[in-house]
Amino acid sequence: MPLDPARPITLDIRQLRKRFTLHLRDSRVLDVLSQFSMRVEPGRCAALTGASGRGKSTILKCLSGNYRIDGGEILLEQDGTTRLDLAAAGDQTLLRLRRSVISTVSQFLRVVPRVPALDVVAERCLEGLPPMSDDEHERRLANARERAAALLERLRIPSALWALPPATFSGGEQQRVNIARGFVRPTPLLLLDEPTASLDNANRDIVIAMIEEAKAAGCTVVGIFHDEAVRTTVADQLVTL
Repeated sequence: MPLDPARPITLDIRQLRKRFTLHLRDSRVLDVLSQFSMRVEPGRCAALTGASGRGKSTILKCLSGNYRIDGGEILLEQDGTTRLDLAAAGDQTLLRLRRSVISTVSQFLRVVPRVPALDVVAERCLEGLPPMSDDEHERRLANARERAAALLERLRIPSALWALPPATFSGGEQQRVNIARGFVRPTPLLLLDEPTASLDNANRDIVIAMIEEAKAAGCTVVGIFHDEAVRTTVADQLVTL
C-alpha cells in the first residue's frame, strides 16, 4: 500500500551506513556514517548536531533520496500498518515521494532560470499531479499562486519582486523564496538544511513560527540548525553525530 501524503509519518532509521570513494585520492574509502540509527515521531523535530564533516548533510541527502546508502534501512511508517523502506525504493517511487511526501529546504535555491519567483513557489503545488484539462490546470495554478503569494508576503518578499526571477535577488531573499517553496505544499516529512542561515532576526522568527506550525499539524521534521536560538526553540530531540 502506498503512503498517504495526507497522514503523518514516523521516520525510523536503522543501522544506516554511507561511504564515499575518493577516486582522485587513490580510491580511498571514507566511511561517513556507520550504524547510524534515529527515530522521529510525527509532530517532532530532530536536530542533527556535531562537528563539520560528521555526516549531517549526508543524512538529509539520504532521506531525500539524493544519496543511495550502503547499508541499513530508512523506514517511513504510517498508521502502524504501512511501511516503506526509502533505501530500497526505486527511482520512480523516490520521485513520487519527493513530489508529495517529502519537502526539502536546502541551503541554496536551485530553480529553472528566468521563472518568476511567484511561479517558482507555486509550481511546487502542481508537481506529480495527474494529467488534467486546460481549464482545470488554470484553476489549480491560480490557487497555487494564491498560496505562494501568501507565503511570499509572510516572508516579507516585496510584491514588486514576485514577477522577477530569484537569480536577481539578494542571498537572503533567495533563501526566503526557497523556504516558501519548501513550505507551500504541506507534506508529512520536512527536511531542513540551515533554513535560517542567511536571514535577519525578524525573518528568522517567521521561519521558526512556520516550523512550529508544521509540527503542530503532525509533520515529522529533521533539520540542521547552526543557529543555537533556532535549534533550542524548534528541536524536540538532539541527535549528535
